Amino acid sequence: MDTIRAIMQRRSIRKYQPESISEDDLETILEAGRQAPSGGNSQPWHFVVVRGEELKRRLAEACSGQIWMADAGAIIAGLGKPSENEQGYAVDVAIAMENMIIAAAALGYGTCWIGDFKEAQVREVLRIPDDVPIVALTPVGRPAEEPDARPRMPMAEFASGEHYGEAMK
Repeated sequence: MDTIRAIMQRRSIRKYQPESISEDDLETILEAGRQAPSGGNSQPWHFVVVRGEELKRRLAEACSGQIWMADAGAIIAGLGKPSENEQGYAVDVAIAMENMIIAAAALGYGTCWIGDFKEAQVREVLRIPDDVPIVALTPVGRPAEEPDARPRMPMAEFASGEHYGEAMK
């Protein structure tokens, strides 16, 4: 699937087939994250890939009880390294996560951006040190649903031409 099509067709998936992710596909997804731009090429990220059934279940519970996440083949946690880019690590991790989410979509996997989690619980489950911030998580797996596109605001409501509030030409 080409990039634009992957972006336009990607949906948040909350139901997954009981299927694992191939090592090659997982490596491709992680490589897409590694190729993300970052401030000063600092690459202030670390990703934890969780595939064990019990650990996925515990992690899903730590994500405010979103148990459906545990059905995915893997859950990826995106962590920041403020020591590498104190001001911009969260944005850089988010960019890398989005690269991985688009790569997963292009490979036929579903994902769902997870920002609702209990930090202390996630930290405990994944043994994350206190000085390593958790930015976001995403389950990755073969979709067991095909949700319709969600409504999007018109272009005129989120983009301006030349100056704020001017219509695009």
